[in-house]
Amino acid sequence: MQETPFCLKVGHLLPYSMSESNTTEFTNPSTFILLGIPGLEAAHIWICIPFCTMYIIAILGNFSILFTVKMELSLREPMYYFLCMLAVNDLVVYTSTLPKMLAIFWFNSREIDFSACLTQMYFMLIFSVMESGILLAMALDRYVAICHPLRHSAILTNPLVAKIGLAVVLRGCIVVLPFPFLVRQWPYCRTNIIPEPFCAHIAVVNLACTDTHVSSYYGLFVQFCVMGLDGIFIGVSYTQILRAIFILPTKEVRLKTLGTCGSHIFLISAFYIPGVIISLMSRFAQNVPLYFHVLIANVSFLMPPMLNPIIYGVRTKQIRDRLLRLFSHKGT
Repeated sequence: MQETPFCLKVGHLLPYSMSESNTTEFTNPSTFILLGIPGLEAAHIWICIPFCTMYIIAILGNFSILFTVKMELSLREPMYYFLCMLAVNDLVVYTSTLPKMLAIFWFNSREIDFSACLTQMYFMLIFSVMESGILLAMALDRYVAICHPLRHSAILTNPLVAKIGLAVVLRGCIVVLPFPFLVRQWPYCRTNIIPEPFCAHIAVVNLACTDTHVSSYYGLFVQFCVMGLDGIFIGVSYTQILRAIFILPTKEVRLKTLGTCGSHIFLISAFYIPGVIISLMSRFAQNVPLYFHVLIANVSFLMPPMLNPIIYGVRTKQIRDRLLRLFSHKGT
């Protein structure tokens, strides 16, 4: 069986070898078998503990942000609208992946219907592209707020914010739409075993017994020409922001503004940098066990949705104060 040197998982490169799993001859399976983390099956019951903790933190944190913005009228600003979009996006990412992962780790429930697998794959892809667009919109908001503070409300009006949000959603839907159509039309005759805890795109594509280069090339196009361009524009925005920060009149103002932007830069880095690391691992760390690649890729995919509400909740004074008032009021 010929080995496939790399795998694109939600915009990331992940080593995958067909020789790592058993193969059987069949035609177009109705279900796939998710292995979880190959090589660590005996430790699944323990591995599920940090993943379950991440799930709880992400659910509580993102719902707290949505509730706070809804209840606090002073937070009806572009930054918080985009933050709510990010929270909803992260909730869907976790809801589409973590329950099945935990079912595999806890109950050894490895089967997934073909249509359910495609649906999960589609949601993972679309909301990864959407998160990239939301981070770009948030970088634009910070650029206008810091570089053009007097014109912020005039530039980023509510209608424009709504149009940006709609554009982010439509772009994600349109860009990702070819993936499930391509996957559905191919015949499958190698194996129905996926060495992942969820339906990663190329992990499914590699099971097809036909030429699938078009899907791999399109995946690279999305990674570099869509999400890559977002990363470049975000980098340009924060370069201009940092230039503006260092010419502010007082040290206190510079430090306060830099602290706010620093948390944003940290979250953006947590979203983009792991993909680069995994890409380098796939090319220069071929001898690393498959379970290590799968584990690192899963953590890097699921970490940002957990970190987003923590960082924004701790670093954003308005959200932190509103939550403190809420809990202190309940405690009295």
